Amino acid sequence: MKTPSLYLQNCLFFTANALARSVTRLAEKAFRDTGLSPSLAFAVMLVNDQPGITVKELAEHLHLAPSTLTRFTDKLVYQDLVERKQEGKLTRVYPTDRAREAQAAIEKAWTRLHEDYSAVLGREAGDALARETFAAHQRLEDLS
Repeated sequence: MKTPSLYLQNCLFFTANALARSVTRLAEKAFRDTGLSPSLAFAVMLVNDQPGITVKELAEHLHLAPSTLTRFTDKLVYQDLVERKQEGKLTRVYPTDRAREAQAAIEKAWTRLHEDYSAVLGREAGDALARETFAAHQRLEDLS
């Protein structure tokens, strides 16, 4: 019989979740100075990059449920980082001046996160792991 640690080491569910927790800790540390969670910061970056993006598009880019993005948007509106505009059935999200001003700090945090995990994994290995994880996510997403 295998030891419990071998079961866990050979299970994608447990190893992926353990990796996610480790990366989340690194990301929260890297983004702390922005005053935003990493997910909210990435949402602001997307809105800055694509003014007028829909909540649905944001949800797709961030791989989150639309209801989660609605809550994110509520928080960002409250923090005066985005504004929503209704166009028929679509809700479009636009950056505020405050969001555009935050962009440099967010990009700095993103760079810090990349440097932090690259320092441990190696730049090439970290980048390859990110690409492989994304590709696996896309293939598995097709099953659901």
